[in-house]
Amino acid sequence: MAFELPKLPYAYDAVEPHIDARTMEIHHGKHHNGYTNKLNAAIEGTDMAGQSIEDILTNLDMSNGAVRNNGGGYYNHCLYWEVINPENKGVLSGALKDAIEKAYGSKDAFEEAFAKAAATRFGSGWAWLCAHADGTVEVCSSANQDNPLMPGIGCGGTPILGIDVWEHAYYLNYQNRRGDYVKGFLQLVNWNVVEKKYEALQG
Repeated sequence: MAFELPKLPYAYDAVEPHIDARTMEIHHGKHHNGYTNKLNAAIEGTDMAGQSIEDILTNLDMSNGAVRNNGGGYYNHCLYWEVINPENKGVLSGALKDAIEKAYGSKDAFEEAFAKAAATRFGSGWAWLCAHADGTVEVCSSANQDNPLMPGIGCGGTPILGIDVWEHAYYLNYQNRRGDYVKGFLQLVNWNVVEKKYEALQG
């Protein structure tokens, strides 16, 4: 079954002023849609057709550029839309709060580490908060549309929070001020969604 572009559960302007509606419309309707269509074309007729995106990326032949780039682009953006969901955002709490404080000392210190990973990723890429099977968490970044599910990329955990630092994610509103975009993104994080992803990995 072909992958489909996820419908956003909120309007394009729901995350303003931190991300403008026009950027959201182009990012979702053009960029993510393009990755989705190219991923489907790349896996059609292969043994990857019918697999979950997680299985495809975890077992990926990294020399397969079409699946690496478009599969990563599909997965990464699906996560991005989920974690900036403006509905019922909650606050950092529970086991995830404990794990973040154990790793970084405080939520503020974690956000500094996350923002640094995003700001210092040269060129295009992503910054991540990943969870490991033992419950620990780690911030890392990856280039282009790579992510830590792929062999040998990033911190090797499962992403539960990710920020797109490709220029298409912010340039209309922020131009070269990536740091300001990152600060805005952190205001949008839906901790209820992130915590559910963390808890699902610990079950």
